[in-house]
Amino acid sequence: MDPLWLPDHLLFWLRTPVGAMAFVPLYALWVTLLLPGVWASMLAGVLYGPVGGSVLVFAGACLGAQAVFLLGRSRWRGWARRRLAGAPRLLAVERAVCSQGLVLVLLTRLSPAFPFSLLNLAYGLSEVSQRDYSIGLIGILPGTVLFCALGAAAGDPRRFAALLAGPADGATWA
Repeated sequence: MDPLWLPDHLLFWLRTPVGAMAFVPLYALWVTLLLPGVWASMLAGVLYGPVGGSVLVFAGACLGAQAVFLLGRSRWRGWARRRLAGAPRLLAVERAVCSQGLVLVLLTRLSPAFPFSLLNLAYGLSEVSQRDYSIGLIGILPGTVLFCALGAAAGDPRRFAALLAGPADGATWA
């Protein structure tokens, strides 16, 4: 078993065109399960390079984000509305913020302080329009490119795994 927790044959398969196409729905599933995408994005950089990895991660992230948004909008929104009805001040804040939906989505997507997966659900529960939400996903591109480039800089999956495995000196991280 590879130190990256993936067998060599799986790494080989992921590097094929079919594996690259499979990476997109796998990444979407990862996002739908509300798991952090940083490590998967870095793995994409290792496997597909900074450009190819960024394209695949962006596609998978958008698919997964839309799935969680729609789940929040359809399944759990009634529950959220009932909870907010008991807090009129929070409801007023939510409405005011959502009147600037696209700006809000873009700004929170650009900030690493807001977890991507949880934002998808929060926006699904909110009054933000699906149009503003979808366009605002463009804001994940800088982070996507950053993490894929970091993964690509690590190069070999074993070297990438070594960086994640434990403490490293400054020269290794540089």
